This record gives sequence, C-alpha cells and structure tokens, in this order.
Amino acid sequence: MSKLPPKTFPVELSIVVPLLNEAESLPELTQWIQRVLLARGLSYEVILIDDGSTDDSWEVIEALAASDAALRGIRFNRNYGKSAALDTGFRATRGRVVCTMDADLQDSPEELPELYRLITEEKYDLISGWKKKRFDPLSKTIPTKLFNGVTRWISGIQLHDFNCGLKAYDSRVVKSIEVYGEMHRYIPVIAKWAGFRRIGEKVVQHQERKYGVTKFGLERFVYGFLDLLSITFVSRFRRRPMHFFGTMGVLAFFIGAIIALWLTGEKFWLSMHNLRARSVTDQPLFFFALVAVIVGVQLFLVGFLAEMVQLNGHREYLVREKLKIEN
Repeated sequence: MSKLPPKTFPVELSIVVPLLNEAESLPELTQWIQRVLLARGLSYEVILIDDGSTDDSWEVIEALAASDAALRGIRFNRNYGKSAALDTGFRATRGRVVCTMDADLQDSPEELPELYRLITEEKYDLISGWKKKRFDPLSKTIPTKLFNGVTRWISGIQLHDFNCGLKAYDSRVVKSIEVYGEMHRYIPVIAKWAGFRRIGEKVVQHQERKYGVTKFGLERFVYGFLDLLSITFVSRFRRRPMHFFGTMGVLAFFIGAIIALWLTGEKFWLSMHNLRARSVTDQPLFFFALVAVIVGVQLFLVGFLAEMVQLNGHREYLVREKLKIEN
C-alpha cells in the first residue's frame, strides 16, 4: 500500500516574531535574519505580528515589507498578548519548519539554521532554546529558575528553559495546537499532550537588550503558574471529566457516609448498654460527614453533566498519516 504524497511547502522555514513597541530593533533584526538564511540557501518567510504597538512599529513593518518579499505582517487592533500573537502567526505560516523568536535582538538569528536541521534531519517535533548564560537581572532569573523547576516537575518534560522565545517546530505541531492566555510558556506541554513526544533542547546564545525595555513584569509568573494548572487539568481530563469529578465525589461521599454510620452505630451501641451517649447531631464530626456527603454528590453530578456536555461537543483527533483516504 502506498502512502499519500508528501505535502509540499512554499518555503522551507517560517519565522514568527511577535512584537510590541519594537520599532527600533526591527530593521536590524530583519536584515540579520536575511543575511543568515540567504547565506545558508534556505527559502524563508518572516511573519511580524504587531501586538497593538503604540510606537511606529507598524509603519516600520510596512516599509520593510515593501522592500523584502519574504516579510509579511499582521497587526492587531489592540494588545492581546504574546500567546494570541503566536497563535495567529502559526495559522499564517507556510513553511515546513516554524521558528519563533523575540523582536528585541536578545535571540540570535544565527541559531536558525541549526534549529531547522534538528527538525528536518534529526526528526524532532519541537526544539526549545535554552539560554544557559543569561543577561537578565536577578529579579528575572531567580523566579525563572523556580518557574522552570515547577513546570518540569508537573509536566514531566525535562527542559531547562520553557519560557525561551527561540523555539523550532515541525509545522504539524503549530497547526495542531491552540495557544491562548499565557500558554505560550507551555507550548512544549501542549505539544506533548497532543501526542508530539520528540521534544528536544538546544543551548542558544542570549544577548543583552539593545533597544527599549522588557514588556513583562513579575505578575507573569503568577498568571503562568495558574495557566500551568489549567493546561495540566484540561489536558488530562478534558475527554473524561467524570474520572476526576466522579472519583473525588465518590471518595468524599464514602468518607462522609462511613463517618455518619460510625456515629450512628456508636449511639446505638451505647444505648444498648445503658451508657450515656451524646446525640449524634451534637457532635461536630456529624456536620463534617454531612458536608462530605453533600459535596460528594455535587462533585459526582458535576462530572456527570460535564461528561454529557463533552459527548455533545465536537471531537478533534490528530491524524498522523492516511492511506487512500481523501481529505
């Protein structure tokens, strides 16, 4: 049996660059990318995503695109965040390999050819950059280490730097996932849960910021941790919510029921032996048991309703290959 013919791509490499108020760095960045990739003979496109800039970033993008056919641009009406910019850029890519990088010149385009090779020749689904030597202040590097440690522990993916903007993907990955909220930090986690297991890491050069200031504050770590819990829960239980809510509900119900039965049995045993016993409703443990039973029933019903909603929803399954099946 023969396989479907391989999909052809207009370009070999797509580079998605989300940006916010980076007018000063864009000319240097795009020239650097052009110089590196043309020297390697790679066909490419650069998609610049203006995430609601208030400076002259869009005007600069228009001028650069007018003189370079490889440049494309998308402009948001307002600032939606890096995840929205990446998700929109992913939908617009046409390359066999998709790379992402920041626009502040802290990510080096010199890394792009090797990232491309790792995806095409080593057959990785995703390569994440690791800024082993950073030029950031301690107020940023220490929380980052803690954040990466917690993410490794929860996700089971052994990467040193989940938040590095310099990453490379097989095009199948970016076309199969959705990035929203602050989920851009967890694209390796999302990719893993989508079935892409070949996830690697490459040490990349990190450079000092040349223009402007960072657009992220410490609050990103709080939001990031909440998003990690969200993506972990959704990834594991989206298709089987009863497994989570039902298990918790049954456990709470039986704990409450066992306590209530024990208190009732104790009352009868003491009464049968003419011993003084407090009323069951006078004991605080009774109210704990009552709450546990009620919560258990509610959790079970939540799981049941979630299961019914999920069954009525649209199922999407990622198909890797097809044999004699028309799209």
